[in-house]
Amino acid sequence: MFLISGGRRAALGVTGAALLALSLAGCGEKENTEQPGAGPSVTAAADSALAAKVPDAIKADGVIKVGTDSTYAPAEFLDADGKTVVGFDIELFNAVAQKLGLKAEYESAPFDAILPGVDSGKYEVGVSSFTINAERMKTVNMVSYFSAGTQWATKSGNPAKVDPENACGKKIAVQVGTVQLDDITARSKKCTDAGKPAITIDQYQAQSDATAAVVSGKDDAMLADSPVGAYAVKQSNGQLELLGDIYESAPYGYAVKKDQAAFAEVLKEAVTAVIADGTYQGALKKWGVEGGAITTPALNPTS
Repeated sequence: MFLISGGRRAALGVTGAALLALSLAGCGEKENTEQPGAGPSVTAAADSALAAKVPDAIKADGVIKVGTDSTYAPAEFLDADGKTVVGFDIELFNAVAQKLGLKAEYESAPFDAILPGVDSGKYEVGVSSFTINAERMKTVNMVSYFSAGTQWATKSGNPAKVDPENACGKKIAVQVGTVQLDDITARSKKCTDAGKPAITIDQYQAQSDATAAVVSGKDDAMLADSPVGAYAVKQSNGQLELLGDIYESAPYGYAVKKDQAAFAEVLKEAVTAVIADGTYQGALKKWGVEGGAITTPALNPTS
């Protein structure tokens, strides 16, 4: 089980998994056969009362159009076919959509393009491990459904001797547009303000590439959401290890266009319903992330 407490974003999609597998093969490591997410998908029965509350413009085609960054295992990533988006985020939102009598259709997109896509109407919902914060709630409504934290990871044995509390002069990998980028930028400024070398911040469009950079030794460490970092370490077959404690717990939220508050409220009620009927717990347990479960979803929570 993963210990979870707050973050986005980050981990192994198909590209990153392939890179990691190649580097592990060179080290003679055996394949990890214990795969979270194995087994049949959880499903939720439709609730006619909730379905009736879905705005006509959303339910007209029977589909919820969803934007997601499919490089962030175990939350959202591409399956072995290179096309199907899977993960605990996906399985859980599928159940939420089913509760509303709808089907979720996913379109992969760069993480930093999803919220603008929701704002423009390209996507009806953004489902991509978005940490809820005041800045994001200025442009979209957010419905909480999970809790995660940030954690660091490095090569096993920490050969670069990275200290998360004093990473000055180190090379650190993060994904573009994440709360972790804000975090490491602030840490670098603290270094330079104290007359120490800046942190070299390597930004990657996909978290899978950030993970691969640490595996290869290009970067000394990375920071990512706690379930993502834990999953990357588990999949690395001993090539990576977690570094330091989880910190800054915060909820993940589904993103909905600002003028779609009624739809956001229905999504909140649907999350409440899948918690009540046990589907929620089943989805999280299947993926080994039940430590991030919440009991009461909220619309635009203030803390």
